[in-house]
Amino acid sequence: MYGDPDAIRGLARALRDRADEIRSQAARLSASAVDVPWEGCTADAMRHHLQGQVGALFRTARLHDDAAEALDRHAREVERLQDLIAAIERRAMHLLDAARDTFSGLVDKVTGDDLLDRFVPPPPGSREWLTVDLPSLR
Repeated sequence: MYGDPDAIRGLARALRDRADEIRSQAARLSASAVDVPWEGCTADAMRHHLQGQVGALFRTARLHDDAAEALDRHAREVERLQDLIAAIERRAMHLLDAARDTFSGLVDKVTGDDLLDRFVPPPPGSREWLTVDLPSLR
């Protein structure tokens, strides 16, 4: 299966770390506007403008958090599919081995061809395993 869940989670962590940095910068910027000893209409306009910029920084940090959560969900889905592929692969190989044990040589003697060798399994871990049709086990 394509995708490395650990690498995907690493990207999510990096986004969360960046979101924390952005929030810290926004808080410092907000505090510095309050600390300016400047008074008057221009100072008020600067503070008002700065608060808009601080709000935009906080929204940006939230978007980073949202993207990190989406990456974490994606990593979980990649792991789920990898586990499903591995289970299908194990089951197929178990069925094939059991069939070979049960019918060893019988097919060759009857048809001159080993039908079991006609099944060409997908490469290990390939998403093609998701389309392999297997009989149910009882």
